[in-house]
Amino acid sequence: MRQILAALFLILALQTAWAIDIGAAKQQGLVGEANSGYLAVVQKPASAEVSALVSSVNAKRKAEFERTAKKTNTTIAQVSHRFYELAVRKTSAGNYYQDSSGRWKKK
Repeated sequence: MRQILAALFLILALQTAWAIDIGAAKQQGLVGEANSGYLAVVQKPASAEVSALVSSVNAKRKAEFERTAKKTNTTIAQVSHRFYELAVRKTSAGNYYQDSSGRWKKK
């Protein structure tokens, strides 16, 4: 479990390279943290730029989830769920996240 947490913190740190773009998209309410552990579009239809951002971030997250699951002998679902929990905690006031039933909530 300690390794999972360390890896998830690493993922969050790696995500900072996108922080300006993700941050702006989150502040505008365009994207949020989905209950799957991935970034998702909140306001549809999404622009091509927002869709590309979501796809790029999610590809990186998926790769990290796979690596972490392999390293910690857990499943991708377990890793992505734990990442979601941490991401929701880190979500800034006014930004969106999905609850367990898939409804978007503003923090």
